[in-house]
Amino acid sequence: MPQPKTNWKTTKSFLYLLVLTIILAVTFLPTLRSRLTLLTAHLRPTHLRTSSGSISRNMTSANYEKELHVALLAVQRATLLTKSVFHTTAKGTLSKSDHSPVTIGDFGAQALIIAAIKNNFPSDEVVGEEDAADLRENKDLREKVWGYVQQAKLADNKAENELGGPISSVEKMMDILDQGNSEGGAKGRIWALDPIDGTKGFLRGGQYAVCLALMVDGDVKVGVLGCPNLPVDDSAPLDASLGEEQSGEEEGRGVLFSGVLGQGAQSRPLSKAALQDGNSIQMKPVTDIAQATFCESVEAGHSNQGDNAQIAKKLGITKSSVRMDSQAKYGSIARGAGDLYLRLPVRKDYIEKIWDHAAGDLIVREAGGEVTDSAGKRLDFSVGRTLKNNKGVVAAPKAVHGQVLNVVKEVLGGKSEL
Repeated sequence: MPQPKTNWKTTKSFLYLLVLTIILAVTFLPTLRSRLTLLTAHLRPTHLRTSSGSISRNMTSANYEKELHVALLAVQRATLLTKSVFHTTAKGTLSKSDHSPVTIGDFGAQALIIAAIKNNFPSDEVVGEEDAADLRENKDLREKVWGYVQQAKLADNKAENELGGPISSVEKMMDILDQGNSEGGAKGRIWALDPIDGTKGFLRGGQYAVCLALMVDGDVKVGVLGCPNLPVDDSAPLDASLGEEQSGEEEGRGVLFSGVLGQGAQSRPLSKAALQDGNSIQMKPVTDIAQATFCESVEAGHSNQGDNAQIAKKLGITKSSVRMDSQAKYGSIARGAGDLYLRLPVRKDYIEKIWDHAAGDLIVREAGGEVTDSAGKRLDFSVGRTLKNNKGVVAAPKAVHGQVLNVVKEVLGGKSEL
């Protein structure tokens, strides 16, 4: 029996609308999808977007690849300046309120490194050791620092441009210096910078280090040490001569140490241009603690050398300690040239600064070591510009750290003044 004409007309209209809907969907779906993608990108937090609207790989993967690259180049460039100053007899020393010396190299290296950080990570804070107050008041010193800063350039255009190129003016240099004024803490991305660690060693012609570390929410994620007077060769023995006066011209000297949390530690030769290839480093296994080599500070005001000697005797260590300035000690034990680093409190009110330990602490731990204070607590970098929750430093291979720490506690246990 034939269908009524009205039903056929209804079916025909439905089919027509269905075909039209499909055509419209196919035509406009790509446009709709792109608009939704753009809208989603705009709804993301701005610190996770690149200029194209996509999420930065470095910000989401947390591998800190860019941060490490910038830190290595920044420290390498700063060592060019410090080496130039190292070869001069008049280093422009001043004394701070805590009687520690400051040189032209401190000011210049800090300005160069902060400029590189701010060029790549403008929202990051910096805990720096120096500020520009003295330079603003002392024209002669200001011009000397500016002269060294202008000369310090990497001989590789790509690498230099990655750091933002040269600082544009002496006024800009001083403004940059003052940006190292962060109070530190447990929140956000904060760099700890010591432009010349071991300033007294630098002045006497010994070991020193340019030190930089990135802390995220109070935890150290990236650490870099530039040690111009240490041997490049990771297998070179550690002896007392390394703590003595260096000419700065010895062959095979100048090394960059680095570490990234969870990714191990490396060393590489210092260069005047692009970065050299890195080599993985590990602390040396210690099977007989009596055969260990331990490092300590040259300055008696930084570590109790008498207590160190007593601890060494109780551990059966007969070799003399190797005394050298700066975080070069951390780098030396991290690559197995030495084994132990002791920095024991000299008085109850002595508090360490975070920039003196942040980079070295991470590098040693990533090389298979353990770093604690004299009570066995991890160093706490989350409480400001100092390590006020810690006393002293004990760094050693994990396998023997507990043994060393027990003797440290035994020696220090009866000292009420600490």
